[in-house]
Amino acid sequence: MAEKLVFLGMGGTIAGTASSAGDNVGYTAAQVGVQALLASVPGLQAILGDREAAAEQVCQIDSKDLAHADWQALRSRVLHYLAMPEMAGVVVTHGTDTLEETAYFLSRTVPAELLARKPVVLTCAMRPASSLTPDGPGNMADAAAVALCSGARGVLVVCAGKVHSAAHVQKVHPYRTDAFDSGEAGPVGLVEEGRVRLLSDWPGEDASGHHFDLAALPIQAWPRVELLFSHAGATGSVVRALLAQAGAEAPLRGIVVAGTGNGTIHKSMEAALLEAQALGVRVLRVSRCAYGQVVGGSPSHRSGAFAAAGLSGVKARIALMLEIAAQT
Repeated sequence: MAEKLVFLGMGGTIAGTASSAGDNVGYTAAQVGVQALLASVPGLQAILGDREAAAEQVCQIDSKDLAHADWQALRSRVLHYLAMPEMAGVVVTHGTDTLEETAYFLSRTVPAELLARKPVVLTCAMRPASSLTPDGPGNMADAAAVALCSGARGVLVVCAGKVHSAAHVQKVHPYRTDAFDSGEAGPVGLVEEGRVRLLSDWPGEDASGHHFDLAALPIQAWPRVELLFSHAGATGSVVRALLAQAGAEAPLRGIVVAGTGNGTIHKSMEAALLEAQALGVRVLRVSRCAYGQVVGGSPSHRSGAFAAAGLSGVKARIALMLEIAAQT
């Protein structure tokens, strides 16, 4: 049986179209199927060699509108394909807006033993498929090269010739095609003329050492965790409003606060967070700074909120959500 590489479509800008080929912002995302996207990839068969390409449309959505159910569906299909002996790896075409969240989610919920043998590579585009100069086909070609690279493992993101790990990647620009960065960690590698040049080792098991099994978690049971920012003039009103409306929808289980500087929180907001903790709501703090991470020992952390080492606000929210779900 021939070895295969599967492409899973999630929608996004890479599958978007606009009425004019010169319009790179007024497009509608998630219009082109993944099979049609595959047909646009230059030199794909040369990259595949004697392997075959397979494709499946998991969902067709603008990634800003992704829901937990979409993550569950994607994870299910990733597990399905990784378990197939003939499958060399998985490539996921995805919107850029929440790509870093999906990548981190998969890195924490796909069993480490599967990711140690085969990679999951997410890729994307900042220009729609209808653009005069679409970047999606090149990114898909690079993603295929990475997925088939000897020794490749873990959950990776490929965009604009750079290979990022799920743990560090962040979207840092709203328009340019080189929209992703890995901060102080830097990219894992580069793709140059279809060849992968590693700058560091492939990512191993998540630094937490803890992967979450979601098989027993119903989609409707996902714990509600909100993300807030501390800033000049911040008050506790938003925190108290969240507490007050908890009975109207899913109960509030956690709050992640992107604090100023070293994860510090405005005193008015911090007072409300203490009230939330007294009611059993988990509070996690990170820094809103683009680089670095919260360093312990600051006397201003009166709330006692645990610091999420090395995580951005959106990734800390996922980490806390999974932790609470595992304890339910």
